[in-house]
Amino acid sequence: MLDTRSLEYRLLPIPGHVRLIICNSMVKHEHAGGQYNVRREEVEEGTRILHSHISSILSLRDATEEQLLQCKPQMPPNVYRRCRHIITENKRVQLAASALERGDLPAFGVLMAEAHRSIRDDFEVSCSELDTLVAIASGIPGCYGARMTGGGFGGCTISLIEASAVDKASQILTDGYRIGMGRDVDIYVCAPSDGARLIPV
Repeated sequence: MLDTRSLEYRLLPIPGHVRLIICNSMVKHEHAGGQYNVRREEVEEGTRILHSHISSILSLRDATEEQLLQCKPQMPPNVYRRCRHIITENKRVQLAASALERGDLPAFGVLMAEAHRSIRDDFEVSCSELDTLVAIASGIPGCYGARMTGGGFGGCTISLIEASAVDKASQILTDGYRIGMGRDVDIYVCAPSDGARLIPV
């Protein structure tokens, strides 16, 4: 887990009996369409409003949900929702790290599901293809959770699945996506492993 302000980090454990399945929706990111910049502007507007009321808030990571709620009357509804996503997502990251450290994969999966709903409903950077892949994965036995990953407007989902369920899950995802969206999905199965480190010669 990386703190992008201080660059401090800590490594989080993922048990060897699970796999991360990455599904490429084959929908290209539409950042060029301007929506990525719109989200950035909305977040910056929300941060300015929060800072004008509470000077210690320099970025959304400094704000709480309670402070955001206090400033809600001064914010356009879309700006409020964008800020709510980021503030709650920061909280979910902390909770997810704790869940991994205590080996609570079901709790981690619940947080993945909550994150996707927030990305879809509050930040509005998902799409029907990503939502379909998340819905399919979430119904597979052995899947703890699934969510969109990356910048949004297309791209990939990521799911945490028991290793023993990977083959069946891959087939269900392939078939379900073809039926639901009329296109093929590109699937990558990743095993958790140690991070980058020096190897003695």
